[in-house]
Amino acid sequence: MHTLLDHDGYIPAFATVTDAKTHESRIAQAMELPKGSIVVFDKGFINYPWFRSLGEKTIFFVTRLKKNAVYKLLDRRPVNRKTGVTSDHMIEVASRGKTLRLRRIGYRDPDTGKRYEFLTNHFRLSAKTIADIYKDRWQIELFFKEIKQNLRIKTFVGNSENAVLIQIYTALTVYLLLAYQKFLSRLGLSVQQLSTHPAQSAWRRYPGRTAESTTTKSR
Repeated sequence: MHTLLDHDGYIPAFATVTDAKTHESRIAQAMELPKGSIVVFDKGFINYPWFRSLGEKTIFFVTRLKKNAVYKLLDRRPVNRKTGVTSDHMIEVASRGKTLRLRRIGYRDPDTGKRYEFLTNHFRLSAKTIADIYKDRWQIELFFKEIKQNLRIKTFVGNSENAVLIQIYTALTVYLLLAYQKFLSRLGLSVQQLSTHPAQSAWRRYPGRTAESTTTKSR
């Protein structure tokens, strides 16, 4: 399953299901994103021609720089090391005979001490903001965790394509309904908490019967 998570509410803005042979970067490159969007993804999506295409559409990205990346240093910007930012460089990369100007940001997490190198085509936001934007990418990991664990999609109840698609899209529908309930309740509950209280939705298999969706209400 390939998903585009909207930062506003952390709900899926796009989702599609493909076979395991389809690389996620192909799906990402086929998306039509609104002008001015900032998309965040891991370094498995790095593709300089695609980055150039995004820039031409006024779409920004934030990702991590690969360790073996080859680039030319163009300029060094001053940084505030108290924020965790260790460097802010303008760089140039080359691909297919064309060059592309990008921004490389070094960052040290004050909590873990781990060092990161971020890559972006956004030149106006502060370096710390770029680091914070990438940190928020963790929300996509939490989303898939909730889908798999709380909405019971660890295993599939059927082997056919239709059975798998029905279960996945049912889980997504339930997630969206829970997210809307969270918005209406204004209680500060997470989607995970809402998925277990006041109702628990699960897919169950009964001997001699087909799989069905059941809801058990709390007492």
